[in-house]
Amino acid sequence: MKSLPGGAVDDTAPTPRFAHERILRRQAARESAARTYARALPIVPVRARGLTIEGADGRRYLDCLSGAGTLALGHNHPVVLEAIRKVLDSGAPLNALDLATPVKDAFLTELFRTLPPGLAGRARVRFCGPAGSEAVETAYGLVRAATGRSGLLAFTGAGHGGTARGLDGTSADTHDRRVVRLPYPQDYRCPFGVGGERGADLAARWTESLLDDPGSGPLPAGMIVEPVQGEGGAIPAPDTWLRRMRQLTADRSIPLIADEMQTGVGRTGAFWAVEHSGVTPDVMVLSQAIGGSLPLAVVVYRDDLDTREPGTPTDTFPGNQLAMAAGTATLTHVRENALAERAATLGARILGQLRQLASEFACVGDVRGRGLMIGVELVDPEGQTETEGHSGFSFSGAPGAAESGVAAPVTQGGGRQPLPTAPELAAAVQQECLRRGLIVGLGGRHASVVQLLPPLILTDEQAAAVLDRLADAVRAAARCRGGGTAAAPWTR
Repeated sequence: MKSLPGGAVDDTAPTPRFAHERILRRQAARESAARTYARALPIVPVRARGLTIEGADGRRYLDCLSGAGTLALGHNHPVVLEAIRKVLDSGAPLNALDLATPVKDAFLTELFRTLPPGLAGRARVRFCGPAGSEAVETAYGLVRAATGRSGLLAFTGAGHGGTARGLDGTSADTHDRRVVRLPYPQDYRCPFGVGGERGADLAARWTESLLDDPGSGPLPAGMIVEPVQGEGGAIPAPDTWLRRMRQLTADRSIPLIADEMQTGVGRTGAFWAVEHSGVTPDVMVLSQAIGGSLPLAVVVYRDDLDTREPGTPTDTFPGNQLAMAAGTATLTHVRENALAERAATLGARILGQLRQLASEFACVGDVRGRGLMIGVELVDPEGQTETEGHSGFSFSGAPGAAESGVAAPVTQGGGRQPLPTAPELAAAVQQECLRRGLIVGLGGRHASVVQLLPPLILTDEQAAAVLDRLADAVRAAARCRGGGTAAAPWTR
């Protein structure tokens, strides 16, 4: 605003704060109520580079959401911008349907260079619409056509985009499109109340029993799994369990689909998250970072699953040329600069420091993740544990327990009792982070997990700043929740 003669104020002058608020008001008036990120993060980005975003109000933020994991190299990385400019300046077509182009050829060459060796030697790639949910739909159609079967196995807490939700009982032909949800092993909220290796073993046994029980119906067309659950709350799959899933599906000729939409391109400390366990899937669903910040999704699969007849209509946008160029630059830069290895080292250090935060605050129930895919679960320390209010016992798998009918005490991995989720506290932490110039996401059960997805180019100094701001935000939110003091039970 500026002063006018006589002391009046001109409130139409485009000051940064006024422009910021005016744009947000127009967004609220024009856009759908289904907005998600915009509701929690009322900022108006105008410039961005690397980890940093500058808003229309002049404020700067450290972005640890990274476009929901799409920005492996952060915002506007020079190698990505150069690749895009090169295509634009060349006069190449921006939409070439599924025709061969030099840009696509370069992308596929680099993609094949990074694939797990067991898949690269006999892989095929199908381009589809640019969204990850379309890639999931494509993968499902692929295994369905190849096997002649219809059902799909998925896991509790999974986030495979809108398509997976559509498959889950909304089709008119529910038998043909049914999805069976299986227990996904985790320590803090183990579905069997035991956590650790024993919990993972019970989850695997559950799956094996389902597959071999003739009362469960015919075998499914495929199994889809995230090596680290993203929307589920940054939960890594135990390597031994994932190997069991590979063996169970291979023995029964069930294609295994690895959803690497959020975990791929170095995010978890390996180029592809399945590499941690040494698993070679039959199908990989790739999007998000694969397009170097632009929309792109592909399905990579074993060649004997390639049954589609030539001439069948395909998508209108099967591989945007600019996205493929940006994707090639990103894949190459991550590979040549060992950014996956950097993510593993830095991620382990961040996890260790965040676990110190958990020892300080009782409202931090769990800290977990892999590489630079990290989750901090907020809980209510005043609430009952999941075993209080009822028997307090479960079959823990102790020798002879199930056979004798003797109940054993529930203990989770690490001996922790899971507390109720605290979504309001998680939202408060997110807002406190924003006030301190830090952008984080929310996910997990009841949106109670604060998620960190920083770019792989994160420096040590930036990591320290992120941790400082996050710790201060948790401290402020816990103090407010505790009635203005830092006393227990919200702190330890």
